[in-house]
Amino acid sequence: MSYQVLARKWRPRKFAELVGQEHVVRALTNALDTGRMHHAYLFTGTRGVGKTTIARIFAKSLNCERGQSADPCGECSVCTAVDEGRFVDLLEIDAASNTGVDDVREVIENAQYAPSRGRFKVYLVDEVHMLSKNAFNALLKTLEEPPPHVKFLLATTDPQKLPVTVLSRCLKFNLKRLLPDQIAGQMRHILAAENIAYDDSAIGELARAADGSLRDGLSLLDQAIAYGGGALHADDVRTMLGSVARGQVLGVLDALAAGDGERLLVECTQIASYSPDFGGVLDDIASVLHRLQLIQLIPGYRPEEDSDDDGALVALAGRVTPEDVQLYYQIATSGRRDLALAPDARTGFEMALLRMLAFQPGGGTPATARVERPAASGASAVPPRSAAARPAAVSERPKDSPSPPAARAEPEVRPVPAPAAAPLERDASGLPNWEALIERAGLRGPFGLLAQNAVLRERDGQTLVLALQPAHMSLAVEPMVSQMEERIGQALGERIRLRFVNSSQTAAAQTPAARAAQARDAAQAAAEQAIEGDPLVQSLKREFGARVVPQSIKPFDSESGAV
Repeated sequence: MSYQVLARKWRPRKFAELVGQEHVVRALTNALDTGRMHHAYLFTGTRGVGKTTIARIFAKSLNCERGQSADPCGECSVCTAVDEGRFVDLLEIDAASNTGVDDVREVIENAQYAPSRGRFKVYLVDEVHMLSKNAFNALLKTLEEPPPHVKFLLATTDPQKLPVTVLSRCLKFNLKRLLPDQIAGQMRHILAAENIAYDDSAIGELARAADGSLRDGLSLLDQAIAYGGGALHADDVRTMLGSVARGQVLGVLDALAAGDGERLLVECTQIASYSPDFGGVLDDIASVLHRLQLIQLIPGYRPEEDSDDDGALVALAGRVTPEDVQLYYQIATSGRRDLALAPDARTGFEMALLRMLAFQPGGGTPATARVERPAASGASAVPPRSAAARPAAVSERPKDSPSPPAARAEPEVRPVPAPAAAPLERDASGLPNWEALIERAGLRGPFGLLAQNAVLRERDGQTLVLALQPAHMSLAVEPMVSQMEERIGQALGERIRLRFVNSSQTAAAQTPAARAAQARDAAQAAAEQAIEGDPLVQSLKREFGARVVPQSIKPFDSESGAV
């Protein structure tokens, strides 16, 4: 026997088997049980939510041999014929391929004849919005006053394209997009009946990817079972969908909460190694941010009990301000929209995350340099004139006009020579201080990220040997290394080469990035301790029940006078 796909095998046969459309089922059930049935029904909604399925069940309910009811037997010849698509009094018309007025005239002419087997002749017109204007006009009269033995069931994914004259002649039912939990529940029911092993997290991934359509979800489920060789595993599903684990999304948000750009880029590199759908990853980030905001702002709310990352999510909610969460969510959704405009998907994804890091509230920006020209005593300083304010070129003057007076030469401004750079501090083996060399070479951005996560191990002739942990080796790529060699060579005053070695023995604490993070953590701890020990704070807590919001405390920079 040939294999039947899950979406067809598990298509609902009764109203009670439908998922997520209770409002439609209730209205149709009451109409069937009381006999108060309209002659034309319009079912709208996105793909795969049950429009044609409901129409077929309705046709069975009208024509079941055991009597008209909301619960057809499913066993008589009429019910069996409808389920198998061979009931002669159920005429299914695909409006996408039968759009012309001639097709509609054929329907109108046949509608006058009595049904062959059932009580009613049912016309199911799928994607009805595809009919032409002339076809709609031809259908209007029959749609408004059909013979008593005819029922029209219209289905569409785009009701806005239907003429108002058609809408006014139908009872309209809007079918809802299904929630991921509803789709996941149906998948579990099917897998249990099919005796197929599965991971709960794999079901969650498929339910989210279904995007509200149960049919799409079951098609993905079929694909995932085939991909996994008869079982459903989370890693296989993520590979198939191009998605990433929820823990990796939390890793990105954790790096953002810590303001750690180096770690953020490492997380991006690890995600990119799976060749994911970057738009889907941004959707996942937005989804986690939504749950994070619920934890922060809704008293008593907690994530789903069956989620493995509940503890990490609750902990993260205490480290990120609600304002930051809103900012990150806005950037994630706008970044998702702008991916098509990026040079490539990975660049757009990374820029969205870097935008979250750059726009963090409280984050400083480098000060711009300003040069002031000293003014003579008693005179005001006059800014240099812009190019737009300068006299017109000589060629623009008439040839017989007198020459303009000679312009007064502006005093020559000579640059003040910079003081000679102090020699770099060196260790006992003669190697320069790596952190000082990074600063002297002005390594910022991606160069700084690579340099800050490296340890200078030795010098072999003109080659500096730098050790990197395996997690950071992906950063040492061309042309970044060549440009770093040029900058470091200028700082040392000689031509050098850089060689990066993969060293799992390199302690993370030895890198400049790790030492900077330790210094930040120490400053933060000292700031929190100082606030807690402040007499005024203690008095406010004692007398008014005040509390200190941990994430509001920022270390004070004594040099810049800022937090």
